[in-house]
Parts: sequence; C-alpha cells; structure tokens
Amino acid sequence: MKEEIEKYLAFHKNKGGSGKIFNFKFIEYREGFLKLKGSFPANTLNPAGTVQGGQMNSMLDDVTSLLLIYEADGTIYPNSTNLHSIHHRPLFEGDAIATAEIIKKGKNIVTMRGELYNLDGKLVATLIHTALIMEFKTD
Repeated sequence: MKEEIEKYLAFHKNKGGSGKIFNFKFIEYREGFLKLKGSFPANTLNPAGTVQGGQMNSMLDDVTSLLLIYEADGTIYPNSTNLHSIHHRPLFEGDAIATAEIIKKGKNIVTMRGELYNLDGKLVATLIHTALIMEFKTD
C-alpha cells in the first residue's frame, strides 16, 4: 500500500505546484483516512516568522485531494468549491503532520476534513474542503 501511495505523492511532487514545496512522506492510510508528514520551508513563512495561513490551507487542500485521488485510483480529481479554514495556533518552519478524512462522498460532491498538527501533536489548523468530483484522464 505504501508503494501505491508513494506513486501519487511522486506525481503530485512532479506535476503539482505545491507538491514541490511540501515534500510529503507517507505515514498512514486506511479507507477514508490519510496521514502524511510535510515540511514548511523558509519561503512559506510570513514576516513574523511563522507559517503563512494560506500555506497551511494549501497543504491541507493537497492532503485531502490526495486521499480522494488515491481512493479512486487516479480516475477522479476534486474541483474545489469551498475551502473553510480555522487556524488554532501558529506553526513554525519545519515538519508538520497533515491528516485527511472523507466526511461524505456522493456521486458529484465530496466533503473532506483536513487537520494540521505540529510535532508536539497539537492541532494547528482545520480545513473543511468541499469539491465537485471531476473525471481525470491522463494522456
């Protein structure tokens, strides 16, 4: 299973803009749930020296999307319609843990929850991600 997920992480890193930044590493997968370690480099920091909120949202957008894509064997792609985030505490440069969970998946719309934790296990940000489910074709 790890090798299968690594294939999608490699595709995301090579083809996705933010995939080049976060350097995801697989931790855990079970149906409807994905856990990855990601890194926030210096260029993701705001002037106060903490990770910019939009960068946290981007990581959570990525991990929730990757869960959906993996579970569909790469045949669908989420076209985001709403990303609602709550930021609970600051996060600093370096590694963080990102989780994704599918809350509800219908025929055309999916709602997922992403959570970001610092390495002390404290919740940093929560994202509710709603998306249209789009067919994805690779050439």
